[in-house]
Amino acid sequence: MLLLFDMNLLENSDILADIGDFLAEDIGRGDITTQSTVPAGVRGTGKFLAKEDLVICGLQVAEAVFAQLDPESPEIDTNYKDGDFVEAGTIFGTLSGFADVLLTGERLALNLMQRMSGIATLSKKFAEAVEGTNAKVVDTRKTTPGLRMLEKYAVTVGGCKNHRFGLDDGVLIKDNHIELAGGVKEAIQSAKEKVGHLHKIEIEISNWAQLREAIEAGADIVMLDNQTPEETKKLVEMARSMNPNVLLEASGGMNLENVRSYAEAGVDLISAGMLTHSARAMDISFKIKTIQESALRAI
Repeated sequence: MLLLFDMNLLENSDILADIGDFLAEDIGRGDITTQSTVPAGVRGTGKFLAKEDLVICGLQVAEAVFAQLDPESPEIDTNYKDGDFVEAGTIFGTLSGFADVLLTGERLALNLMQRMSGIATLSKKFAEAVEGTNAKVVDTRKTTPGLRMLEKYAVTVGGCKNHRFGLDDGVLIKDNHIELAGGVKEAIQSAKEKVGHLHKIEIEISNWAQLREAIEAGADIVMLDNQTPEETKKLVEMARSMNPNVLLEASGGMNLENVRSYAEAGVDLISAGMLTHSARAMDISFKIKTIQESALRAI
């Protein structure tokens, strides 16, 4: 799945189709403001400005927005790449082309870049918070419908890892599955009988009894849900004594203030929904001037 985010493959992915739909939603029957105020054929240059400290993410996605409007649109001229940290006040890219294309694509390009940069920036903070431990911070399926692939890409740009991309990616048995299956053991046994041997089976537990039952039933990964760091440490020690090879994941209420405590409790993974559902969009502007005006100011 991560190969999708080799951005050299962007034009071969479904992302372009999504961008076309996003543009159609925004443009409707036409950009009447631009069409009624900007003469056809005028060329301009736009500058991407970071108005706060941030991790850049979405440069090639922004390029794709303008390319959908004008296939001859050039790449963004930049010395930066996705994942680079820039300080407030940094002009991190310029784009030249027809002014009407720049104006019509501006909002969508910024919306996507601001959202992706927000996720990347927050993910970098989480990754830094657990440095020096064996734990990896991973995302969840708590993503914006239609933007999951871009948001999960942004998580990796910030230095965290991806969990499942979708329900078809792996078995994750949660409390409702356990209830409907008749118990922890029953749920795991049923999954083992019905899914392929290449699929790992993860199960969410909330107490020691469920943990023992899950490990004895052969779960590959156990999610320790809604435990305190102290409770998590005890459950980790119990789990390791039963099966040193079982992967352990902490989940529930993770934030920048407590994530290191969970990492130091000895888990392998920490899932944090807020990487995607609570990341704040970064403040980025795109200021456009005509080519002639830009050239005069440079003299």
